[in-house]
Amino acid sequence: MIVIGGGQSGLAAARSALDAGLRPVVLHDGAEPVGSWPRYYDSLTLFSPARYSALPGMPFDGDPDRYPRRDDVVAYLRRYADSLDIETRTRTRAVAVHTRPGGGYLVRTDTGDELAGRGVVAATGSFGNPYMPTLPGRDEYGGDLRHVAHYHRADAYTGKRVVIVGAGNSAVQVAYELTVHARVTLATREPVRFLPQRIRGRDLHHWLRVTGADRLPRAVVTRLIHHATVLDTGRYRDAVISGELARKDMFTRFTPDGVVWSDGRHEAVDAVIFATGYRSDLAYLAPLATLDRGVPQQVGGVSTTHPGLVYLGLEFQRSFASNTLRGVGRDAVHVMAALAAHRPRVFRQKLLWTDQATDSGRRW
Repeated sequence: MIVIGGGQSGLAAARSALDAGLRPVVLHDGAEPVGSWPRYYDSLTLFSPARYSALPGMPFDGDPDRYPRRDDVVAYLRRYADSLDIETRTRTRAVAVHTRPGGGYLVRTDTGDELAGRGVVAATGSFGNPYMPTLPGRDEYGGDLRHVAHYHRADAYTGKRVVIVGAGNSAVQVAYELTVHARVTLATREPVRFLPQRIRGRDLHHWLRVTGADRLPRAVVTRLIHHATVLDTGRYRDAVISGELARKDMFTRFTPDGVVWSDGRHEAVDAVIFATGYRSDLAYLAPLATLDRGVPQQVGGVSTTHPGLVYLGLEFQRSFASNTLRGVGRDAVHVMAALAAHRPRVFRQKLLWTDQATDSGRRW
């Protein structure tokens, strides 16, 4: 089995494979299997406590109620990868996946290697494919224009006029920290909606766990939550209400030196940072013709077009938490059950009936 991607999704897949007695090969384009976390902005802090942010089989160390920062997650994933008895090929990027005559897949890499496998786990997530909407005049804008994926430190914007586009957690977190160094406006299409991070003295993720809301399927969640929401202890809401963090309706177009706001007023702007999310990073699957305008054809992470092909780390793949540290492990077990259909019956039974397999299956 070949796992494409060495971040949290790929590591969760590898763990589930080992539990099933399988021997996965993990391909990762970075220097070590810690996913995209080292490239996130320096101050990134999880909105879920450490006790709810771990992959299967290894809790975070330290205070379980703390909110891990980016480097904490990198260190955790490094330890997790070291704990797995797997073959990992770093600095190796999958460039194309083809079907093989007689069944299975052939994965070609940028190193020139070709790996054959009965099953493929597409676990590259979406960080490599940041989404920036096309707005009039964008190509003519001469200021600093970037996605939050390429933002790192607030002090780089000292004294500048900055607009942050987005109404989610990253947009608000970055905008808030920039207010110390720059003149900042949060540009959104609707007012920012906040969700209390603590309810009755407990973190929201406690209630998501005990109520089962963390496992609700997308169809249910989208009926309950229609807009982006920001988890907040109160400081972000207070900053917006007080005007410390300014918010305006989304601008309508760029100009060479700034933006035009919805009221028609032009303003010179030094930098615009889009915190507008990501799209699935799955270009290597193009030869299979399984993507519909870049979106995989799947149900619950199981391909509807190619047996033996599964996905991990898709947003709302099976639940609200699917593309998070705390949720991807459950999805990994689910998709491994689908891959078990391509193994002899004894291996299918191991995967479906046990959590820890002791026999070793041959690499596939």
